[in-house]
Amino acid sequence: LEQVNDTSEGQFPFATILSCIDSRVSAELVFDQGLGDIFSVRIAGNFVNEDILGSMEFACKLAGTKLVVVLGHTSCGAVKGACDDAKMGNLTAMLAKIKPAVNAVTEPADASLRNSKNLEFVDAVAEKNVFLTIENIRKQSPILQEMENQNEIDIVGGMYDINTGAVTFFE
Repeated sequence: LEQVNDTSEGQFPFATILSCIDSRVSAELVFDQGLGDIFSVRIAGNFVNEDILGSMEFACKLAGTKLVVVLGHTSCGAVKGACDDAKMGNLTAMLAKIKPAVNAVTEPADASLRNSKNLEFVDAVAEKNVFLTIENIRKQSPILQEMENQNEIDIVGGMYDINTGAVTFFE
């Protein structure tokens, strides 16, 4: 109730976190944050599109967050689907946005090992997807790119390990 009262007249989050919808990876819980502390943007596979970029631009330019975190995680179901080239309704188009990360990971070269059964490959793709998402934020949002260039915000990536609960950050 105290947090509700503290945030009832406004919100002043310090970070915007783009993460997956995986129920094990709630940014508020991962980073021990409460109501009003972060803007949480969630989509399976933590990639960006026009709507997500608009939300991030709002969070940074208008609401004043100073940190953007793209948070991937181990054993990501969306990444597994992209690795297996899964086809199903609207999921097909969504997974296509993760395929560049699948294609960018060169090891293992053996096609029979480039699937969701190989968790080392899945995790390498998930990490590459974080890097590509950061790159896409910079390419597709002149507002966020300018804010980063002017040192008004930082954009970083991280991987959450679902087995240990640890987050490893990188730029």
